[in-house]
Amino acid sequence: MRRIFAQAIKELTQLLRDKLAVALALLLPVILLLLQTTAISLTVKDLPIIVQDLDESQASQKLVDAFRESLSFHVASWPTDKQPEEAFASNKARGALIIPEEYGRKIARGEDATVQILVDASDGNTAQIISGDAQQIVRAYNAENAGATRPQPVNAAIRLWYNPSRSSQKFYGPGIYVLAMSLFPPLLATLAMSKEGEQKTILQVYVSNISAHEFLLGKIAAFMIVATGEAIIMMSILFLGFGLRFAGDPTPFLVATILYMFTVTTFGNMIGAAIPSQVAAMQAVALTGFLLVYMLSGLLFPVQNIPAAIRWISSLVWGRYYIEVVRDALLAGGGWPSVWPKVLAIGAIGTIFYTLAWRSMRRMQLKD
Repeated sequence: MRRIFAQAIKELTQLLRDKLAVALALLLPVILLLLQTTAISLTVKDLPIIVQDLDESQASQKLVDAFRESLSFHVASWPTDKQPEEAFASNKARGALIIPEEYGRKIARGEDATVQILVDASDGNTAQIISGDAQQIVRAYNAENAGATRPQPVNAAIRLWYNPSRSSQKFYGPGIYVLAMSLFPPLLATLAMSKEGEQKTILQVYVSNISAHEFLLGKIAAFMIVATGEAIIMMSILFLGFGLRFAGDPTPFLVATILYMFTVTTFGNMIGAAIPSQVAAMQAVALTGFLLVYMLSGLLFPVQNIPAAIRWISSLVWGRYYIEVVRDALLAGGGWPSVWPKVLAIGAIGTIFYTLAWRSMRRMQLKD
């Protein structure tokens, strides 16, 4: 135990001497958290759409006003002698509402009246949002104006749970926190480990009497302390800046966080032990610790939306399980019954990483 403690102190001392590494450890995760949570948004506002009102009646104007009152759309008039495709091609609009002639007369008679909504589907996500919001506006308009459609026997009342304001920061904040924890601690750990091999200082360890377990555990403990500092800073931002709180029992989050810090720092040491080049090791960590967690962990979109051919890869991505634990702790509050398999998965992956790292270092001393 004394050797593990000494190894950890040595790693922390070397880190503190490098001001750039300290900035990398503490400042860049904060920048990543603030930048990503501000740049990514689930809420779409002021999408430009055009209106061609061929009827110009009081009823048609009321429908246009319903679209104008929506926060999702910015409505602009469009000459009736021009095709809506011209607005799409010139990027002046993403959608078009076309109200035909006789619309107001049909409404007055209590008949079904049809309007046309054209959507620029070059951006599939935006097109889906425009289509869904337009349908909601039309349904609300129909509910307020009897005769536009036949009365429906069932009315749905929707209640939003866990994130009723649909705040993008509350949804993406926990995911970006996990992304930062998946990138910076292993990056620092792999740079420290690969530097030992690149500069041949690892030979001093070979001739010492420290074992591979003690050497690895000392390095892991040091960078777990660094990861703890990063986690405290970022969680403070989530709590104070984004208004998040623990929704239930925090113990699954705390246990999973300790295991995840062990997993990512062990992963960094494993890569550094296998690749004695700082540049190559850094690229390997960036590829796996950033790209896989960013794309295949459910951070941006549900795992179920990933194509089936590569969806199985997400089962191997350690960040996937920690994101689910963090979002449960800060939003849903399901506690242990909901997340215990994820906590076990994080611990299992960390154990695998440690075993592989130890196998790379176990020949550092020859037994008599």
